[in-house]
Amino acid sequence: MIKDYMAIINLDENESDIRSLTANRPIASIPVGSRYRVIDFMLSNIVNCGITNVGIFTKSNSRSLIDHIGTGKPWDLNRKIDGLFMFNHALSEFVNTDSKLLKNNMEYMFRSKSQNVILTSSYMVCNMDLRAVVKAHEASGCDMTVVYTKCKDASENFINCYTLDVDEKTSRVKAVGKNIGYEDEANICMEVFLMKKEKLVNFMYKSANRTTGGSFYSMIFDEIENMTMNAYEFKGYVSCINTVSSYYKTNKEMLDLEVSNELFRSDRPVFTKIKDEPPTLYVEGCHVSNSLIADGCKIMGTVKDSLLGRYVDVEEGAVVEDCIILQNIRIHKGAKLSHVIIDKNVDIEQNTELKGNSVFPLVIEKRNMFK
Repeated sequence: MIKDYMAIINLDENESDIRSLTANRPIASIPVGSRYRVIDFMLSNIVNCGITNVGIFTKSNSRSLIDHIGTGKPWDLNRKIDGLFMFNHALSEFVNTDSKLLKNNMEYMFRSKSQNVILTSSYMVCNMDLRAVVKAHEASGCDMTVVYTKCKDASENFINCYTLDVDEKTSRVKAVGKNIGYEDEANICMEVFLMKKEKLVNFMYKSANRTTGGSFYSMIFDEIENMTMNAYEFKGYVSCINTVSSYYKTNKEMLDLEVSNELFRSDRPVFTKIKDEPPTLYVEGCHVSNSLIADGCKIMGTVKDSLLGRYVDVEEGAVVEDCIILQNIRIHKGAKLSHVIIDKNVDIEQNTELKGNSVFPLVIEKRNMFK
């Protein structure tokens, strides 16, 4: 297990291309894989390597995230010493904030006895052995280590993510760019950084002193000439959920047995909030194939190549194909859905036909519930 490390999950993530799913929540709390949330994967990576001090820096609209994370019990982070800490603003928003806000967060950093920190985002979905990353970082002797993945279809995936120019001989980062979809091959930055806590504190003070805004990660990369940055290649499955199409693609890939076996490993489990719900009821005459279906559903119609969240009713004669259906949805008789993403609390009326495609899935936004 990793010793002398704390972790910070920075949720100042680009949501401009996924607004239909983040109007009332951050990317971190979007449901994925039928019963998980996006943040579950990175948070599980952190606790699976033995880190017990985790700070989550989030922005507004964090109600669903706070409800999901709670005290951190599913991740064994409800502790008297260390544990889970949540701050309702992003690291980049240290710019132009008052000194009291900065002081309060510096106190969190200083109170931790850990001398090293792992700084990461949430929207990179993967199952990563951070122990191997720490080992490589400490062996490198560099000021910082950043994790990346080699992508051969960057013209279609990981758009707007950072790219790294890596020296193949020394594994040092020479330059940083952005993936604009121009080239097929790229070294995609996974936004996982390892460094001394003292160095992160220095970055935070520099961010506070800036007169203009900007990404906190951009500020780190601006200092690349003043430090040595080691690059660690992650060779497993990884997907970045920062667009509607990437969200749809990530969910669909979880139906692939090879991807599923890599993400949901017995030696590094993915933890999530536990809900004691009844099992799904499959009524005689229903047809289900190649799908992930959470607890509490009632299936009377046809479900094919789809992912259903909790409490989804598919009535007799309804057809759901290549869809992502979130929690508390009723699909009435005769409805036909293809390549559709349906957010929570929606009723699909009888004989409705909705159709998108794999590149541009149709999104039905969340319906607010009022008592």
